[in-house]
Amino acid sequence: MKLRILILCLIFAIYTGCGLKQTLSKRFGDKDNTVPPSPLVNFIETAELNKVWLQNTGGGTDDSFAKITPTILDEQIFIADQKGNIAALTTKTGDFIWRNDSRLSITGGPGAGSSLVLVGTSEGEILALSRNTGNEAWRTKVSSEVLSSPREADGVVVVRTIDGKIFALDAIDGKHLWIYDRSVPALSLRGTSTPVITNGLIITGFDGGRLAVIELKTGKLVWEKKVALSRGRNELERMVDIDAQPLVIEKIIYVTTYQANVSALSLETGQILWQRKISSHSELSADGKNIFLTEDNDSVWALNRFTGASVWKQEKLANRQVTGPAILGDKVIVCDVEGYMHWLDKETGDFAVRTRIGDDPILTQPINSNDMLFVYSNSGTLSAYTYKNNEEKYLTKELENKKSVSEETTSADKKNAYERSRRVSIEKNSNKEITENTKKESENEDSLFERFLNIFSDDSEEKVE
Repeated sequence: MKLRILILCLIFAIYTGCGLKQTLSKRFGDKDNTVPPSPLVNFIETAELNKVWLQNTGGGTDDSFAKITPTILDEQIFIADQKGNIAALTTKTGDFIWRNDSRLSITGGPGAGSSLVLVGTSEGEILALSRNTGNEAWRTKVSSEVLSSPREADGVVVVRTIDGKIFALDAIDGKHLWIYDRSVPALSLRGTSTPVITNGLIITGFDGGRLAVIELKTGKLVWEKKVALSRGRNELERMVDIDAQPLVIEKIIYVTTYQANVSALSLETGQILWQRKISSHSELSADGKNIFLTEDNDSVWALNRFTGASVWKQEKLANRQVTGPAILGDKVIVCDVEGYMHWLDKETGDFAVRTRIGDDPILTQPINSNDMLFVYSNSGTLSAYTYKNNEEKYLTKELENKKSVSEETTSADKKNAYERSRRVSIEKNSNKEITENTKKESENEDSLFERFLNIFSDDSEEKVE
């Protein structure tokens, strides 16, 4: 029995972050084998950042699996922390509109709708506040811990719990309307997919690699699709979970699966349009032609959103616990465990600019609104940034790239010319050697013939005497 408990603890340590892993290491005298973040690379900055404002909103979060993420609606940004603080700020200045100290252990949210701001807790409570004032509207209980943001649409609040259930609550008073129940595998990642509501439908992912579309008003299942198959020799290797929020663009759903793939599916039928074998549990972002995602090994990808074909891949952020990407203008932005914010060129994936917001990790995907980027760190610091491209540095980089290509071409031409010259020289030497050898052979033949004639000439002289 003790052995089984120890094995379960070790498995839990692997899949719930390094905190328990370090605790077990101390307990059993082993060293922490966590791979350190890769060194930052040097590059020519081709953009400049402007910090518009910075606000300390509270205690932040130290749970990397809790989905405490800022939400923006109508030039207001809503934020919460694990200690129960909930706040509304203006996106333009970062000033507080209202604050509420709920004293709850918040693990999911905030979500915002037409009238409510919603959070979920580790004890399975749902708290609804007035969006305008921050005053409590109602609270209710669900079956278990909430690790994703509750959603509100068309008078219905949708909540996903860690035990595989989807709850629909009345937005007026929090009364239960219906429950959709999905069994949970024996072993899964700590985390849940945040539901998306669009056109009267709920789209959400489940453990085991299943994606479901459910009617918002009735809870009726429209379709369910298994987008990933379990493969491997043990339970750890066979674990395939959808923990990221699906991305819906027009009539296509994009979703990532841990230890499996990224998929594009038809919203209407569930038909798989394309898949790529890229493991991820981070949220996606997209523009008109590409989707952007962070792989589990911290590589950042750009894929054609219609075919899944690779556009570019940035691999120089290994082991930096990179967030899911955000898009602002012609840049793709990710943050990391050391508090850095990395801005990449959207067309090439090259680094454009980098800054460090602070020493604390940033594990929440940045979000954008009205040409501004918002970043929330684990310490509770919320920052707003804009940027502009630096044309002079951009042109310098372009010239250096062209010079580098030109030098490589010149070097290759010189090498080819040398090789051609060397071949001609070898051929000339070879021909010279052949000519000399032929001449020597001819001379040798002439010499032998002369000696032969001399012999007969000598004999004739003797006879005359």
